Amino acid sequence: MNGPTETAYRYITRQPGVRGGHPIVAGTRIGVHDVIGLLQTGETVDSIVARCFPNLTRAQVYECLAYYEDHRGEIDVLVARQMAESTS
Repeated sequence: MNGPTETAYRYITRQPGVRGGHPIVAGTRIGVHDVIGLLQTGETVDSIVARCFPNLTRAQVYECLAYYEDHRGEIDVLVARQMAESTS
């Protein structure tokens, strides 16, 4: 298996075979789309760090937002797919 692929973001990486090769928070299996989906459903940065993903830092969550701003199309598709799977 190949190692992580660096991105222009300090805390965001891709790794073949992990979460379909989609962007994740480095050192975790948490997808950027997981974080963005939570934010879109009403969670806040503080609630994500406190309750949803307590192993993440605020900086990592904000970096997910930065990644999202630069890659909206890709992340919106992943969030929509995840939401559809959770309602079926």
